[in-house]
Order: sequence, then structure tokens, then C-alpha cells
Amino acid sequence: MGVHQKWMDALSDNIANVNTVRPTSESAFRARWVVAQSIEDGGTGRGVQVAGIELGSAAGRLVYSPDHPLADAKGYVRMPDIDMAEQMSDLILAQRGYQMNIASLDRVRASYQAAIQMGRG
Repeated sequence: MGVHQKWMDALSDNIANVNTVRPTSESAFRARWVVAQSIEDGGTGRGVQVAGIELGSAAGRLVYSPDHPLADAKGYVRMPDIDMAEQMSDLILAQRGYQMNIASLDRVRASYQAAIQMGRG
């Protein structure tokens, strides 16, 4: 569940900054990408964990916007190189994974409660 939460956090950050404008003399907002790795325990998979966060390109993309207050002498500003459609698709996947983990935990809890009730009488 932790991986899906971190993934959603990173995607939300990327989506929130998709239109962040910087002068060409500065770095663009750097997209965040969650790197997950499997947790191995004696050859059997035990889940996944966050191995790290990778950052996107600081170069971003140059956009011609001569009327923008941050535009350089040639009329360009720097924006992040983030594909909104890809971010939204990934966000849906992360949300579904998170929801499935919660549903699994709910089923386990219900099973434990049923076992406790059987033990009581």
C-alpha cells in the first residue's frame, strides 16, 4: 500500500506543477517518478517497496510566450516536460492498486472477526 501512496503523491505533485513556468535561466520543475522493487524472502515474493524517487529532466521544454513576465529576450519560458495524459493514466492505476489493497485488508479483517466470533460460541 505504501508504494501506491507514494506513487499517487508523486503523480499529484507532477500534475499540480504541469503548468509551472520558470525563466529560461532556471531549471524546470522536475517530475518525480517512484521506483519500486520487489521484496524477496527466501525465493518467494513478499510484496513491493519504494526503492527511490527519480527526477525528470531539469531542462524541461522551452515554450514561446513573449507576453509572459518571466520570458527571456527571445520570448521563451521554461516549462516541465510532463505529459498530462500519462500522469492521469498512471494516477488511475495507482488509485486502483491502492483501492485493491484496502479491499484485501477489509476481507482479511472480516475473516479474522468471523474466526473470533466462531471461537466465542
